[in-house]
Amino acid sequence: MRRPEVAAKVLTGSTTAGGCSMLTCTDPPPLQPGDTLYVIAPSGALRELTPFKAGIALWEAQGYRVTMAPGFDERWGYLAGSDEHRRHQLQTAWEASDYRGILCARGGFGGTRLLEDWQWPSGEPKWLIGFSDITSLLWSLAARGVAGVHGPLLTTLGQEPDWSRQRLFDWVAGRAVAPLQGQGWVAGTATGPLLPANLTVATHLLGTVHEPSLQGVILAFEDVTEAPYRLDRMLTYWRMTGKLAQVAGIAIGRFSRCEPPDQVPSFSVTAVLRDRLTDLGIPVVAALPFGHDGENAALPVGAIATLDGHTGSLTVHRTAAAAEAAQ
Repeated sequence: MRRPEVAAKVLTGSTTAGGCSMLTCTDPPPLQPGDTLYVIAPSGALRELTPFKAGIALWEAQGYRVTMAPGFDERWGYLAGSDEHRRHQLQTAWEASDYRGILCARGGFGGTRLLEDWQWPSGEPKWLIGFSDITSLLWSLAARGVAGVHGPLLTTLGQEPDWSRQRLFDWVAGRAVAPLQGQGWVAGTATGPLLPANLTVATHLLGTVHEPSLQGVILAFEDVTEAPYRLDRMLTYWRMTGKLAQVAGIAIGRFSRCEPPDQVPSFSVTAVLRDRLTDLGIPVVAALPFGHDGENAALPVGAIATLDGHTGSLTVHRTAAAAEAAQ
């Protein structure tokens, strides 16, 4: 199932062919010790209470105050309360001026349900932090021009190595972060807005008002517990809709617990990803340290990044304005 890999074209700039606008996101103000962070559970019901508390303690150790939304531990089936209840948490977190950042408790499912008939309230942007199912909220925010962080949830932060935690804390405080190292699959270099996502969640946002501009972006995909044929189906859909023809490069994280049982005829996950992604004429870098079940490096949504298929690196650029604001 291996297609010949082709050298990538270089795509840079702030506008795209055909006059379409490239994704542009504004960073919220850098966090400072003493700021209050608000905890919400917009997706699945909280089950991992001990890791959850450990995540809160790590943020508090950075000098932040952490306030939990009332009813964050409610349950309604597999969801953390009704849609109305979870949507109210999100609205409160965004509208209250004394909350400077929003910490998501866990993933699961439920974020997209909140986006039905949803309009982001006006107000000063603030950091939204999470990954997996939180992709839905991060992408919706990005479509409105506000940056977030695809990074550890409260239930997973305590399992991160020190460098990964520090990377997250550094970014939201306005400091630069080091490049990530992976494995180059397709040579070439591309620079554009970084758009990280859980593949399954992102696929189900395509064609909705919550899909950000994909023109010239560096897509960064990860996923968990999706069989190779399901990954194939989703990526084939991306190809058939023409979405992958819009992007400048693809960064691949961890696809954990996705391999098929030994007795089931199948391609491997790697074979599917290579087949569906390496003939697009854009740089592709795999084996980057983000995703489920392992190191989950924080990836800023909408930040300008450079993907280098020659060296296998992903570099996120901190703007001069953000660095100055952090001082």
